[in-house]
Amino acid sequence: MLPPRLVAMETSGSVRVDSWLWAVRLAKTRSAATTGCKGGHVRVNGDRAKPAQHVKPGDEVRIKRSGYERIVTVTKPIVKRVSAAVAAECLIDSTPPRPAKTEAPAAVVRDPGTGRPTKRDRRAIEKLRGRI
Repeated sequence: MLPPRLVAMETSGSVRVDSWLWAVRLAKTRSAATTGCKGGHVRVNGDRAKPAQHVKPGDEVRIKRSGYERIVTVTKPIVKRVSAAVAAECLIDSTPPRPAKTEAPAAVVRDPGTGRPTKRDRRAIEKLRGRI
């Protein structure tokens, strides 16, 4: 049973994707959601989404932000921004867990006064850092 406040905000058919992303708190502002859509960072059912594209229950929405992709499925199309608890009921989050961070190699320390690294030293440093 939905709270009476949410019933008034829930739409029966579909809602704009940028409005829905903002309403379920996947975007901080509506303009940020619109910018993400225009930049190609939002996909609906595998296709790039324009801000005015409509989403309906069952649609899969993928949002790419800072090199990480979030995958959610629409369960309830809502128009108004709601609390985090209510927003969690409006989507199913099927995002895989983030991979564990790998440890960075230790910094190369050179003795003071030895000067600039030679080409051979630079190649050894790059190999140590895993760039070659």
